[in-house]
Amino acid sequence: MKRNTLYAAVLFTLIIIFIAGNAFAIPAFARRYKISCSTCHAPFPKLKPYGADFAGNGFIITEEEKDRDYVSAGDDLLWLNKEFPLAVRFDAFAQYNKDSEVTNDLETPWGVKLLSGGALYKNIGYYFYFYMYEGGEVAGIEDAYIHFDNVFNTNLDIMVGQFQTSDPLMKRELRLTYDDYQIYRRTVGLTTTNLTYDRGIMMLYTIEKTGTDIVGMVVNGNGKVAAGEQGTMDNDNYKNFGIRLMQSVGNNLSIGGFYYQGKQKLFFDNTDHPESSMYPTYEQENKFTYIGPDLNATVGPIEITYQYLLRKDSNPEYYINEPQNKVETKGMVAEVIYSPKLDKSRYYLVGLYNKIESDYIGYIYETASVNVSYLLARNLKMLVEYTRDLEYEQNRFVIGLVSGF
Repeated sequence: MKRNTLYAAVLFTLIIIFIAGNAFAIPAFARRYKISCSTCHAPFPKLKPYGADFAGNGFIITEEEKDRDYVSAGDDLLWLNKEFPLAVRFDAFAQYNKDSEVTNDLETPWGVKLLSGGALYKNIGYYFYFYMYEGGEVAGIEDAYIHFDNVFNTNLDIMVGQFQTSDPLMKRELRLTYDDYQIYRRTVGLTTTNLTYDRGIMMLYTIEKTGTDIVGMVVNGNGKVAAGEQGTMDNDNYKNFGIRLMQSVGNNLSIGGFYYQGKQKLFFDNTDHPESSMYPTYEQENKFTYIGPDLNATVGPIEITYQYLLRKDSNPEYYINEPQNKVETKGMVAEVIYSPKLDKSRYYLVGLYNKIESDYIGYIYETASVNVSYLLARNLKMLVEYTRDLEYEQNRFVIGLVSGF
């Protein structure tokens, strides 16, 4: 009976939204330039190459910028949008997992975002979004940065703010599946660092002659935590550094490599412990690195992306005496997207494979997902997804809606 109720609720929701689909307004950038969402996305929210270039230009289409669209108040250094660009993303899912304590779950909504982005001045753009609702709570600001394009009239771009350190690899926020790119999220031991959100600076440089992209970053390394007692957002004096190289081979293949290193220090105050002689007060650090190759290939209507990462931690449990052997965590992500009519498709088929093996507590994670997506409208997508947990032999089914307006 519970299952029938779930299916009826999902079907009713889909019918109502399908009928109302044409009433949705288009997102901020499409409204601003009066272009279809498909100019940059195929399918929403995945970026096409043109969309990636548009974002890389600070969310500006130079030839479309008109003085009448801005308020300068007679000041050549002031460039304010006459209409402040805003958009919303709304994600809703229904999940069935017979191996879970709650087998039927209506995650409606799972997430509601308020987004804004655009020009601050010539060659300077901004972008941010506020998660008003994510998984049942207010998540707050995630992506938030200012983008300087073509600094000193060169191919150097600089981003200052908060972003995901995995963005130069595979953008989690733009994935087509309900399942995630799991190795980017994985932490090890007591160390909170992974490859998701952090605060810092990212620099991008393109060597046009060879088709080489270089991305470097410097970040705090402890995520998007709140400011501490001293008003600092970093909880130690260390900074993490990352570099990614990507080489284009022809028009349909790119090969990359990624390296990221950092430290995190923890302080253990056992002063008040009843057996403080056995549990002394001390501080210790963990050093960690990521390294691995990636590739992206397009063959007609098929796009293949592969990522492998090896993470090594020197002391993830922060023992007083650092262990002799490092803890290794190996992860891979493989994604295949089939677009039968390329960017004109309304149907998309996605396959996603995740695998993680870690020396830490013998952790193993392995899943395979198949996703079918259909565009009800250019900015409203329905998806059906099946995930098989290959390690624990469990199954998960998801029906969902992803929209932007």
